[in-house]
Amino acid sequence: MRSYTDVMSIRNNVPSDIGPARLGVRWINEGPPVRCEIAVMPHRSEESPHHEVTLGETFPVGDETWRFADVDMKNADEWRVIVRRVDENEVMTPPTGHVWKSARLRPYGQLDDAQLQAVEAELGISLPPSYRDWLRDNNGAQPEVEHHVPGLPFTVLPERPLLGVHPQYPPFDLVHAQRVHRDPWLSPTWLVIANLSGGLLVLSLRPRDMAEEGVYFLPDAGLSGAIGPDGAAGRERHLVPVARSFGYFLGKLTPIDLSDLPPVQIIRPGEPGHSQHDDQPWSATRPEDQQR
Repeated sequence: MRSYTDVMSIRNNVPSDIGPARLGVRWINEGPPVRCEIAVMPHRSEESPHHEVTLGETFPVGDETWRFADVDMKNADEWRVIVRRVDENEVMTPPTGHVWKSARLRPYGQLDDAQLQAVEAELGISLPPSYRDWLRDNNGAQPEVEHHVPGLPFTVLPERPLLGVHPQYPPFDLVHAQRVHRDPWLSPTWLVIANLSGGLLVLSLRPRDMAEEGVYFLPDAGLSGAIGPDGAAGRERHLVPVARSFGYFLGKLTPIDLSDLPPVQIIRPGEPGHSQHDDQPWSATRPEDQQR
């Protein structure tokens, strides 16, 4: 039987019909090499074979041969796979799609339940479930290089990591961050989880959001007005949604690829735009290695 299409784009979690069967992609790994698992669901059979294929490899669909031809991967949770029916001895068209690069984060360690309960008691809240699990397994994390969420105006720097439980080094400590960064600017319905270059990254603690624990960004421009509860409502109108949960935020977090940036322009002393101050290098170290 011949398919009624030769090329199909399969979105994540959305099976596509190619004629004799539906195809679904269970997962994709950015590699290298890029790999995915394709489920073949024939219309006239109860069997649904699964095939793990590398980008460019082929897999059978009944008496036809199809190829994992290309991919467009915006982040861990938003992508599409292109498959193409292959004729005998057909030369492969080179892929042209984009593959998301996963975050390069160095965890600081682990926490036990007693430590987590102590932190929750000090904060006066119960941490959202999946964020609590991540904190238990990682105790915060330091990016190896600068990261961003494409389209949003902030950068996660090695010297401004995702916060954990580090009372011995307050700038990286979750409890300390609430006193310094949340309480002057936001209401207790928010939890500051990183002090970013460009603003604050916060989790929603509002009851309606706890199931999804939405992640938001408060730009530096929104940190204005009367300090304390009186100005909090106005500032919270500046919050920008980032992801519907902390896990989805990690799936969007992307290392900044220097090759995607414009070329550096050298500005010599005396020319417009030259700074009188030398750049100060930052060292990316663990909290226990920092000098107070």
